[in-house]
Amino acid sequence: MIRSDATFDGTFPFAPRFTHAPGFQMHYADEGPRGGEVVLCLHGEPTWGYLFRHLIPVLSQTHRVVVPDHMGFGKSQTPADRSYWLQDHLDNLEAFVVALDLTNISLVLHDFGGPVGMGLAARHPDRIRRIISANGPTPFGQKDLLDRLTANALVSPWFQWIARAEASGELEPVLGQLGFNILSTLKLNGFEDNTVITDAWLSAYGTPFARPADCLGAIGWARGFAISAHRFETPDATADRAIRGKPALAIWGEADRTLLAEHFLPLFSAIFPAAPVKRLAGVGHYCLEDAPETIAGLIAEFIRQT
Repeated sequence: MIRSDATFDGTFPFAPRFTHAPGFQMHYADEGPRGGEVVLCLHGEPTWGYLFRHLIPVLSQTHRVVVPDHMGFGKSQTPADRSYWLQDHLDNLEAFVVALDLTNISLVLHDFGGPVGMGLAARHPDRIRRIISANGPTPFGQKDLLDRLTANALVSPWFQWIARAEASGELEPVLGQLGFNILSTLKLNGFEDNTVITDAWLSAYGTPFARPADCLGAIGWARGFAISAHRFETPDATADRAIRGKPALAIWGEADRTLLAEHFLPLFSAIFPAAPVKRLAGVGHYCLEDAPETIAGLIAEFIRQT
């Protein structure tokens, strides 16, 4: 866990806030007017709220931007007695949202934040205003979800490595040293703009994983796929109907080597057939690192228009 006051040379200057609502110390940033519509940004593997550091100042001028760190990531606690499957993170997020009484939420979803956020939408459709996928899958009860996950895993270097590493017993030892191999892990998943790599940037992404005991979150999300432990939330008919009527936007870096557009954009379009899809050439999986200004502009304009 990172020190609560760490700003990484001022690149993450947002006041740290904490809640114990999910049963552990969960960190979040909360910027912008309290009376404004909420933008809830959800990160994935193996990042934290730092991923949204360029988006927060843009959107917080007019909206309340809330950015939690999932259990085992960023400045949040990594309890040793908890499991780290998808459904656990969804339970945590639900407790967080209810405790803060967040409503009128525009979800911004990246990577694993996609299924966590869509799970929240399935449980609380009345709290959701918009859905924004930024290289974030949007599973929502689609019948072909398993087929798409399987097809993607056959060609994704990250998912291929997960399968081999779990079978050979290497997954936990390797990801248990994530603080030392964070750059190779991020590059394997796919980001393209090497100019962002500074000492502060490496420290921001590596410090949360200083010891094997700090890596349970990253291990859990990877292992959950290898052993099929993750459970995707399925909406009931009322939630399905409600969410399909929400404004939605997909932004996808086409150089994503982990979640290929051909397998995951159809999941989005199956729910939101009339929604705009912005495909960004040369932008990788960590699209908010590769093209932060472009993505901030697209999201701000989409929120303004809707």
